[in-house]
Amino acid sequence: MATGFEGKTIIITGASEGIGRALALDLAGQRARLALAARSADRLEELARDCEARGAEAITVTCDVSAEADCQRLVEETVARFGALDALVANAGRTMWSEFEALEDLRVIEQVMAVNYFGAVYCIRAALPHLRRSGGRLAAIASVAGLTGVPARSGYCASKHALIGFCDSLRIELADSDVSVTVVAPDFVVSEIHRRALGSDGQPLGQSPMQEDKIMTAERCAELIVDAMAKRRRLLVTSARGRLGRWLKLIAPGLIDRIARKAIEERR
Repeated sequence: MATGFEGKTIIITGASEGIGRALALDLAGQRARLALAARSADRLEELARDCEARGAEAITVTCDVSAEADCQRLVEETVARFGALDALVANAGRTMWSEFEALEDLRVIEQVMAVNYFGAVYCIRAALPHLRRSGGRLAAIASVAGLTGVPARSGYCASKHALIGFCDSLRIELADSDVSVTVVAPDFVVSEIHRRALGSDGQPLGQSPMQEDKIMTAERCAELIVDAMAKRRRLLVTSARGRLGRWLKLIAPGLIDRIARKAIEERR
């Protein structure tokens, strides 16, 4: 894997668990300077200690990315501590598991959009002036669900489609700068996000609906993301199924619909 993040200041949102935590530990091994952001102060402090044990400098910032003021404060505290910002990983996310017609409360979709889309937009807005100065990197963790439709996850898909469209537009706007925009589209990954998925009643499921022994680990996903960031790649799709699906959707969209339905029915 490519390296090159020693001494670089990197913000990771949603850092307390799953892909975010795995990213922090991977980058800590490269002696990066990390700003770890999430809502759980206790988990962040534990993670910061683990990162420091691997050679990183780390600060924690408790924040809710769906609040614009929190995102601005996250960037300000990071720059105040480290003097610069070299990369932002917009990773914080929320998901749902319910067919649209079964939703009892449409605020489920609002909550998912608030974190997955607006949470990324707020952080990016605050970070961009600093990333322009450093010629830095922006990585947005989207999903293969942002490339196609997936049943029982309509609100989640919508948020990730929006994030990808936003990043593709932003990349063009930043063409005169040295800032790179990497969109990451993971397939299913072992993560606590599935246990916290909102059901039709708006409450967390409490258990993962996935067959987690059959899907990618967060650690492997993090390795791929760090490599893509280092190489300033435009798009990373983490599975062969996802890469194939992008092209099949153009020539056989009905087939992709059937594959997506089967994947959800089998929970993998």
